[in-house]
Amino acid sequence: MPGPLQGVRVVELAGIGPGPHACMLLADLGADVLRVDRPGGPVIRPGGPDILARSRRSVVVDLKNPGAAEVILRLVEAADVLVEGNRPGVTERLGVGPDTCLERNPRLVYARMTGWGQTGPWASHVGHDINYIGLVGALAAVGEHGRKPVVPLNLVGDFGGGSLYCVVGILAALVERSVSGHGQVVDAAMVDGASSLMAMFWALKAGSSWSERRGSNLLDGGAPFYDTYECADGEYVAVGALEPQFFAELVDVLNLDHAPGQADIARWPELRERLRAAFLTRTRDEWAVLFEGRPACVTPVLHLREAAAHPHVAARGTVVEVDGVAQPAPAPRFSRSTPDATTAAGPIGADTREALADWGFSSAELDRLTKDGVLGAGGA
Repeated sequence: MPGPLQGVRVVELAGIGPGPHACMLLADLGADVLRVDRPGGPVIRPGGPDILARSRRSVVVDLKNPGAAEVILRLVEAADVLVEGNRPGVTERLGVGPDTCLERNPRLVYARMTGWGQTGPWASHVGHDINYIGLVGALAAVGEHGRKPVVPLNLVGDFGGGSLYCVVGILAALVERSVSGHGQVVDAAMVDGASSLMAMFWALKAGSSWSERRGSNLLDGGAPFYDTYECADGEYVAVGALEPQFFAELVDVLNLDHAPGQADIARWPELRERLRAAFLTRTRDEWAVLFEGRPACVTPVLHLREAAAHPHVAARGTVVEVDGVAQPAPAPRFSRSTPDATTAAGPIGADTREALADWGFSSAELDRLTKDGVLGAGGA
């Protein structure tokens, strides 16, 4: 069976980070995503295979060339979605802003991925993940008590608050289009998405159950039964024994006689010290064996190099190999609409002529556009 988004055509104005990730997700789900790369490719490129560019074809178009706008608008005519991650006003200056594109194709879903959003006093500011999550309270909440905030990779702003919310917006707009017949603009701002991810903690704050001191709350490492612990080999285990029955199993496996109770907050430092000392007596993998099958919510903290070999990850095929490169498998899973196999990204622009021909450009047009410098050479 084809993926659930088979038949949906997407034009991606290639960028970095969350934009490519969003389009990877759409392609993983079966959409036909055409990646429009700039000559020379993105400003920031991975040192190895570009996993975020997988499962879609790449064409090179010089968007600064006067003839480029018409190429994009021709693609828009045949597209369901356009995704762009430029700062506000850039695509308008290039002649492919939302008003122009929607005039050409009123059913288009025009998704705009930015950090600060299309409006507001900071809309034109520069920034990255760390800045967006810093502004909405997420960064301040992550880290140990008495120490500086810990940067959670770029998972919270770029990918969690950015690409995932962009895809949700695109899918919602496509559903709405099936009723109204009209496209619309999706303003996917990482600052908005990251704030949305903090909903639970806003609720705790409203109920006076949240302390703004890092490492002093139930889910930020403040509770000794929800934290990581070093083992004898310098590796770590993750302990998530929140419920009483899980905590009882934790105490039993560790043989912690007369351990302080979960609710005895005054004795949490004592409990933490006993947990710390206990876990230091064995290696991470020895603890993994002892906790296997025990409902204590204790798991090994694995490195990327180890993750694919874990029995559960392997059984589900959560990590796959594509052309010999290990990478995450498409998610989520479907009972019927299983997407086609993931394919590796080819060289930038390698599909320029073939892909544009499939999207309606004639050979003569492609020759002229290449001669005029609108289309770049592939293989970068």
